[in-house]
Amino acid sequence: MNTPAELNGVTKRFGSTVALDNVSFTIRTGELVALLGPNGAGKTTAVRLLLGLTRLDAGAARVFRLDPRQPRNRVRTGAMLQVGRVPETLRVGEHIELFSSYYPNPLPRPEIMDVAGLRGLEHRLFGELSGGRKQRLLFALAICGNPDLLVLDEPTVGLDVDARRGIWEEIRRFVAKGGAVLLTTHYLQEADSLADRIIVIDRGRIIAEGTPAEIKTRVSGKRIRCSTALPAEQLTALPFVTNVTRDGAIVEVLTSNSEAVVRELLARDRSLSNLEVTSAGLEEAFLTLTKEVA
Repeated sequence: MNTPAELNGVTKRFGSTVALDNVSFTIRTGELVALLGPNGAGKTTAVRLLLGLTRLDAGAARVFRLDPRQPRNRVRTGAMLQVGRVPETLRVGEHIELFSSYYPNPLPRPEIMDVAGLRGLEHRLFGELSGGRKQRLLFALAICGNPDLLVLDEPTVGLDVDARRGIWEEIRRFVAKGGAVLLTTHYLQEADSLADRIIVIDRGRIIAEGTPAEIKTRVSGKRIRCSTALPAEQLTALPFVTNVTRDGAIVEVLTSNSEAVVRELLARDRSLSNLEVTSAGLEEAFLTLTKEVA
């Protein structure tokens, strides 16, 4: 299987801060890799290295087996970044026409508009678009060159549920046609739904890698959801509890021993109600993995 993009033993420092520490991973043809991590974990640095926007200190970054800064690589790569917004005084159609002119084999403009859900907005100024529609245009600019590799940094921020799922379907079609995708996202459901492989990074190091199912098996615990008056700090102090979140009277407790924790909850709060126990998911696995290296 071809490997359109890879980092091999990459280290990158910003002054005394090590953003990436001997990081290696590959993205294969027809595969979507989700790069997950807390803020400041090194995700954006990895993205910028693969796009040739940042120089590394050690190791190698390769896109289509060449330096990412090579022009021949850039015309085969589409990128959607959180920074570097496009000019607000150009119209939607003008943006797409301009970006398409950078590529030797761009997609037809009607197809781009349909894929991004922008049909009928060709004459609207970028600055007049809602946040969600701006995200759609940025996605359109990422795909307009008919790339082989897509780098998507938080592509569905600001989109409603229907628009987000529409983008998901287009990403799936791109991968099904043999495209390769590197995705960063804070929506763990998005990673769980789309990714063939997940890489979890924290403090510049890869701490886990595998399919969504493999990542979730790293956590053998359960999620307990209930209504209780017990304070969060008391719940956090219980044995076998790894994470606690509260929303009003409802709490969610991640635990490696649900039976012991349920017994303790019932003993401490006889008014406890709405008790549910379910298997841990990707969110719980992510929280546990990143907490282990904190």
